[in-house]
Amino acid sequence: MNPYIPHTPRDIEEMLRAVGLPDVEALFSDIPEEVRRRFRPLGLPPRDEIWVFRYITALSERSTGRKLIPFLGAGLYDHYVPPVVGHILSRSEFYTAYTPYQPEIAQGTLTWMFEYQTMVCELTGMEVANASMYDGATALSEAVYMAVRATGKRTVLVPRSLAPNVREVLSTYAWAAGLKLVDVPYDEAGQLALREIPEDTCALIVQEPNFFGIVEDLSGLKARLGSAFLIVYVNPLALGVLEPPGRFGADVVVGEGQVLGLPLSFGGPLLGIFATRLEHLRRMPGRIAGRTVDAEGKEGYVMTFQTREQHIRREEATSNICTNSALCALAATVYLGALGPEGLRRVVLLAMERAHALAERIFTLPGFRPAFRGPFLYEFAVACADAEAAVRRLRQSGIAVAGPELLRKCGVENAFLVAVTEKRTPEELDLFWRALTGKE
Repeated sequence: MNPYIPHTPRDIEEMLRAVGLPDVEALFSDIPEEVRRRFRPLGLPPRDEIWVFRYITALSERSTGRKLIPFLGAGLYDHYVPPVVGHILSRSEFYTAYTPYQPEIAQGTLTWMFEYQTMVCELTGMEVANASMYDGATALSEAVYMAVRATGKRTVLVPRSLAPNVREVLSTYAWAAGLKLVDVPYDEAGQLALREIPEDTCALIVQEPNFFGIVEDLSGLKARLGSAFLIVYVNPLALGVLEPPGRFGADVVVGEGQVLGLPLSFGGPLLGIFATRLEHLRRMPGRIAGRTVDAEGKEGYVMTFQTREQHIRREEATSNICTNSALCALAATVYLGALGPEGLRRVVLLAMERAHALAERIFTLPGFRPAFRGPFLYEFAVACADAEAAVRRLRQSGIAVAGPELLRKCGVENAFLVAVTEKRTPEELDLFWRALTGKE
């Protein structure tokens, strides 16, 4: 629970001066000398927390053999999770809490839910957010249902550059509701190539960045759609550097919140983010915590809006989702609170710096080229003559990437996806490059 925090001699001197003590030993003067003699230093250098975690983990895994280094992306990403996230989640008042129907005994849960909603609105540029949904795929599908209810139309424009697993969930929802899904192609840059808009269109979906890692241009899309919904499926971490979709007129912003403080964990549990405009509040699934005052004028938090079928809406409920990903949403709240806006931006910029450095090296190799020429953040598609063989070489070197079978589902042949987060070290980038050259 206690993270390794490096202090320079100057840091230590300033802190000691602030508490009025001559040296560090004075901090432990109340501990008997015979006990203090048993103390011994850890011998760790003053390095950052990620380095120390990696070092300690490597020591503990010496007997387990080589592990795969995850350059995996395609929707789930290996970002660093600060220990404070796990520490807060493991506290019993959060870990054992469930549904906050009784506000008089659930103020802690309702408070963080309110904070979570506020942070999601700040990230997305929207006016209201729920707390929360199962995962990004179900959140997107519920957003489509919301567009159907609002417009009365039943055609959904779906980009070929949408993540295949998300597309599969959406297809199941569409089949059950009798909706028509129409593919929208992408151009040579890997970006949306929207041409015709059918008259019966209820919504256009845009993934930002898309499955190929390419940043989409959202400007002007809402004006072309008119009353049809613009639904943006986001990587919320990317919004640390990208313009919020709300500024482009998006009606609904959804996304997968795994990148906000949740480990990969073999693919779950996940977190569905859902935000919209205030005018669509009564069509939105899920529930909302709000701030109010009690009979004595004291500030408190309550459930202000619930559209679940087991409550007042019954058969008019907007969704059959009867619970949320509360603990995962709390993790996202702690993560965002710990990093703050500047910290979030720095995480993305560091990942971008390393991703672009690796991409430049890869694309100098004979036979390797970018699959698309559009701008990317920290995930990109690599095209080559034999992607299967390239992925095998990487795996033999202990590196895992998203293979060509995934890109093939989006109509891209002989390519693989590479995701570089802030956790990937310069040494790992070197190993990746050497594996492709066959020089390892």
